[in-house]
Amino acid sequence: MYLEYFSLPSDDTEFDYLGYKSHETVMQCYDHGNVYPYKIFPPKGLTHIRFAPITIFYGSNGSGKSTLLNVIAEKLGIERTSPFNYTPYFESYLKFCHYSLPENVSAVPYGSKTVTSDDVFDYLLSARAVNRGISDRRAALSEEHRRLYKEDMPRLSSLSEIDDYLKMYEVKNTSRSQYIARRGRSNELAAKSNGESAFSYFTDKITENALYLLDEPENSLAPKLQYELLHFIEESVRFYGCQFIIATHSPFLLSLPNAKIYDLDSTPVETKKWTELSGVRAYYDFFKKYEKEFDT
Repeated sequence: MYLEYFSLPSDDTEFDYLGYKSHETVMQCYDHGNVYPYKIFPPKGLTHIRFAPITIFYGSNGSGKSTLLNVIAEKLGIERTSPFNYTPYFESYLKFCHYSLPENVSAVPYGSKTVTSDDVFDYLLSARAVNRGISDRRAALSEEHRRLYKEDMPRLSSLSEIDDYLKMYEVKNTSRSQYIARRGRSNELAAKSNGESAFSYFTDKITENALYLLDEPENSLAPKLQYELLHFIEESVRFYGCQFIIATHSPFLLSLPNAKIYDLDSTPVETKKWTELSGVRAYYDFFKKYEKEFDT
């Protein structure tokens, strides 16, 4: 445990700063023309959060789960890569937020990170660009081998011609694939699906003894990989000293053993068992309806 407690400004605190109560206006976390992140959590009755080794924020789109991660990350100064909706009100809002660490922890560990779905998508796009560049280089080398192989070996009349001579010698004494492998001097990133690459991104970024904030990590992951991520997170907590705060509506991740789940769709916000969440119940009811078809 690296983060124990976090408090958000109450409705009265927000009123003192803004001059009106939350019930006097309707604010949504995805509205850009408002006082975001004010006026999102007081209507939900959410003013404080107590954390576990795995804490999950569950809710539908616009419920504020990603906003909570952003607020916590900015208040704690946790490393992040992708931008977010940092409005002019964000800095003042953070002044009203407070947190506490366990007695044996003096600071949030170095290496703690926020990982968002945007980070994963950027990584996937970069991997494609790298592989596309390598593919173009391979095509050029293949054409070079084809062209040079048809030519006769040149006479070596001066040292200035040594590089061309050695290249021609290599062409004459290697297959095209060997020539490409040697001259390319770069290996293509392992051929993986988007989901496999996304899963590798998490296993590379998450190491040891740190706090990780994950924003909808299930994006790009098939159910099987979501289940593998569940086990990876569980083992990272148990064996490698990690703490996780996760915003998700994946039933696989919601089933993480001993996770503390805040249901942001309930008013007031409550902690619930994963089997009590409306989204999970919807899956259950759907598969229950077609249960007999699975038995045939």
